[in-house]
Amino acid sequence: MLSLSGLIDRANEIIGRGVAWLILIAVLVSAANAVVRKVFSVSSNAWLELQWYLFGAAFLLAAAYTLKQNEHIRIDIVYGLFSRRVQHWIDLFGHLVFLMPFTLLMLWYLVPYVAQSFANGEVSTNSGGLVIWPAKALLLVGFILLALQGVSEIIKKIAVMRGVIPDPNPFLSAHEAAEKEGEALVKEIGK
Repeated sequence: MLSLSGLIDRANEIIGRGVAWLILIAVLVSAANAVVRKVFSVSSNAWLELQWYLFGAAFLLAAAYTLKQNEHIRIDIVYGLFSRRVQHWIDLFGHLVFLMPFTLLMLWYLVPYVAQSFANGEVSTNSGGLVIWPAKALLLVGFILLALQGVSEIIKKIAVMRGVIPDPNPFLSAHEAAEKEGEALVKEIGK
């Protein structure tokens, strides 16, 4: 099971790092569109929609990477009050009771939603807009990746709780994280 978890982690790591480039592309598209609009008084809904698709793709495809990196939103002020053992149980409970049912429900609804959009060749209602089904497919892919990462996190959490592997994401309070980041910056400046 740990090898499956490692495979999922590697895939989401590659996708997450690659998706970062979509932000740069979106910014370049946005800048080019603004320049063309101001200089030549020409605009296109397709360019605006492309920006939205790129930002949406970056967000959706990086969600699993964010979970893998343990950077998802959590209420650390409460979470930090508990022992690490209790924190592991909270994480496992959250993954099993909230994350997995939600991602599976989204997949259940998104498969026919995307299939219908693809079958109909759905296009934007905006004049000159883009085809919509690829954006809807990104929703589906994003939730597939998030569900897979959820499986990986459950496998790792159980392995950590059983003492099979060390904790890959030891908890740091906000203060400890700030100190650690400060030390890293000092080292970087000193180079």
